[in-house]
Amino acid sequence: MKKPTTMPRLKGFRYPREIIAYAVWAYHRFALSAADVEDLLAERGVIVSRETVRIWVNRFGQHFADCIKRDRPAAADKWHLDEVVIPVNGVKQWLWRAVDANGDVLDILVQRHRNAKAARRFLQHLIDRFGQPRVAITDKLRSYIKPIRDLAPNADHRVHKGLNNRIEGSHRPTRK
Repeated sequence: MKKPTTMPRLKGFRYPREIIAYAVWAYHRFALSAADVEDLLAERGVIVSRETVRIWVNRFGQHFADCIKRDRPAAADKWHLDEVVIPVNGVKQWLWRAVDANGDVLDILVQRHRNAKAARRFLQHLIDRFGQPRVAITDKLRSYIKPIRDLAPNADHRVHKGLNNRIEGSHRPTRK
């Protein structure tokens, strides 16, 4: 774990800086619940309540989240784009997802529509955040063609059902 060099003051806290830093880091890095972090600390002989973990996360969490995002490797320039239907309060919505070549989720977006305008909005947000991709792999949805051609003209757009398996596997937990 890379501990941040500067951390907000810890005056008035019972536990040392290292324990609090580990708890908050584990909570954010591995997307654990406060109960999971409580159990993790209990295995190491530190008895804290999940309410204490929640207070630590609320107070120091943003600082650690920023440090973790900063230390992550840059996104690969080969993107897999796909959409899946999900019901939200009984209304059909489309979950648009982008995954890079390493399987890391770049972004997700929930929209009501599955058309070129929705694809353009999603792709524009991705390009603003990560720059243009070298390769964009999509399924055979024709709504991707014009937005990719307009927003990322130098990208190699590959349209093939079998090439998009990386993101189809990424949808599996959502479908369950």
